[in-house]
Amino acid sequence: MSRYDDIRFSKNVSSFLSLIIIGLLTIGVIVAAILAYLYISSIGEPLDANSEETQEITIEQGSSAGMIGEQLEEQGIIENSRMFEVYLRLNSITDYHAGEYELSPAMDFEQIAKTLETGTIYEEVQYRVAIPEGYNVEQIASQLSQNLPVAEERFMELMEDDEFISSLMDEYPDMLSDEILDEDVKFPLEGYLFPATYDITEEEPEVENIIRQMLDATQVNSFPVYNSVEDITINYEGEQESLSFHEFLTFASLIEMEATSLADRSMIASVFLNRMAEIPAMPLQTDPTVLYALGEHQERTLFEDLEVEDPYNTYLNTGLPPGPISSPGMESVQSAMNPSNTDYFYFLADSEGNNHFAETFEEHIENREQYINNQ
Repeated sequence: MSRYDDIRFSKNVSSFLSLIIIGLLTIGVIVAAILAYLYISSIGEPLDANSEETQEITIEQGSSAGMIGEQLEEQGIIENSRMFEVYLRLNSITDYHAGEYELSPAMDFEQIAKTLETGTIYEEVQYRVAIPEGYNVEQIASQLSQNLPVAEERFMELMEDDEFISSLMDEYPDMLSDEILDEDVKFPLEGYLFPATYDITEEEPEVENIIRQMLDATQVNSFPVYNSVEDITINYEGEQESLSFHEFLTFASLIEMEATSLADRSMIASVFLNRMAEIPAMPLQTDPTVLYALGEHQERTLFEDLEVEDPYNTYLNTGLPPGPISSPGMESVQSAMNPSNTDYFYFLADSEGNNHFAETFEEHIENREQYINNQ
């Protein structure tokens, strides 16, 4: 072997050894990172996961992370104040609400930290369920049963439980009026269960509490819009009439079921208002009310369906139906409050969901020929 070969061999050995060392160092770093992660994760565990006791903790204004940790350790909520301080720093939690809290050794670091950060007791989310805009109570019942350990039948029972409905009217006296008990109203709470995404913290949630959570959402979203003006009126057959919240929600639900865009919502609202202002009032003739009266989902409304004898059928009855036909979202609620100013009396949707408006019946027929019959 030549001297040149010796040098090359030496370099190859050195390179091989370097790769081994780098590999071992990399593995060491990864192992260290995993151990560090497992350690940091373990420090957030509850002191006593089975504890049912609570301690009243007072957090003073200006308390630091270290001071809070020491206080929690002294009062038996956590085991190690230093680790709690490390947890707060690693999660960039720096703002704490002063006040009195009921904390338990069964709470982990995340629950304690988020409680102090938000000022309210933090509970881990067990389930998350989305209620789409335009769902009626039967669809909501199905959605809940598919995403939560609750029975669809139980939900529907409560929708017709007089005692339960009465108790809710006592809890929400300004929002739930006697109008929801009208004999023509199909379900008293129809339209009042706000469409949103709900976080459920109970492992075995009670349907009654879920319903209250939805009513709370209506009370902080839709109801304030209605209350933002002293009196909401519509022109009905030439006379100004005040709208109750029940009627306002009913109006918004019709817009919700007919609209395909924000712009359409306010224009559809104007069509309904223009029809009711006529002398005599024109029927609103909105297909979703017919389908609601039939109590079944159909892709299309048939001519014979329009003859169904039902208070919700807006082809046979003028004015608003007895109550909401779905849960309207905020865009529809806002459109009910702020309708466009138009001279439209007709509209239809084409196969792509675009609405086409008309001032006269002749223009409406032309739209039908262009956008419906010729498709």
